[in-house]
Amino acid sequence: MTHNEVKDLNKMHTAPLLRIGTRGSPLAMAQTIEARDQLLALVPHLDGSDNVEIKEIKTEGDAILDRPLAEVGGKGLFTKELDLALLDGRIDIAVHSVKDVETFLPDGIVLAAYLAREDPRDAFLSLKADSLSELPFGSVVGSASLRRQAQIMSNFPDLEVILIRGNVQTRIRKLVDGVVDATMLAQAGLNRLDLAGVAKSILDPEEMLPAVGQGAIGITCRADDYRVLDWLSIINHLPTQCCVTAERSMLATLDGSCRTPIGGLANLSDEGRLRLRGLVAVKDGSEIFKAECTGLIANPVDLGVKVGKELRLRAGDVLCIG
Repeated sequence: MTHNEVKDLNKMHTAPLLRIGTRGSPLAMAQTIEARDQLLALVPHLDGSDNVEIKEIKTEGDAILDRPLAEVGGKGLFTKELDLALLDGRIDIAVHSVKDVETFLPDGIVLAAYLAREDPRDAFLSLKADSLSELPFGSVVGSASLRRQAQIMSNFPDLEVILIRGNVQTRIRKLVDGVVDATMLAQAGLNRLDLAGVAKSILDPEEMLPAVGQGAIGITCRADDYRVLDWLSIINHLPTQCCVTAERSMLATLDGSCRTPIGGLANLSDEGRLRLRGLVAVKDGSEIFKAECTGLIANPVDLGVKVGKELRLRAGDVLCIG
């Protein structure tokens, strides 16, 4: 047996050093490959692609496409199977769109790293208009997001919003097939799929506040897996971590879920300050409550709590009735 044959045989019997779990959609795979490539480039122990394995894990959220997430279990439908795979040792890390990660993680799992955030804004897609304001009276906008629905209905009550679910390609196809006159998607997802050109316009956060964590890729792992925690610390993007921590702290203070329309976006200023904007709404857009505050980069959790408490004070029962 030659030296190369022995090498190949050893590879066949050697488990990969890192097993990455992901959903199977094109966007989820693109994000996972981005995370894998950063790990391979920056973590010395992972000095070859043979040391890293990507495992596709089917989630319940990908299978249920005919109902709003709020009616069938919330955002956890996209993460539950990945969490179980982490806890039972089938995978070592899981790659997520942070906006799909539940506010409170299961015991034993931590959100350990963030990649540099893409554009967090919402994109407008239509074959009939360049913006929401240009859509004709009675136009149908497809969306799976209560946050988008509430803000559309508040600003453009002459439009109709209906549920459409599915991955990016599915939603674009429904637009092309005439099921809806317009739809909105995260610009970050379009950028990562090299589909930025399909957007007619990008909505300013003042018009459409994004979802908490939108545009950010988060990586979870077991809380006691110190080997993996060390590796993830190498690729963690601190500015993104700071902003998303503030947003998720606000969400936790609101005890928010996908059952209530909630938006949030934090930005770092050139002066080194952290600005956080938050929003809570009634589903039909009849009431929108906003709050914002600026604080120190060193205290993103405190800033999130402050904005969350202000929104709770302003929104009151809306957080209970959605």
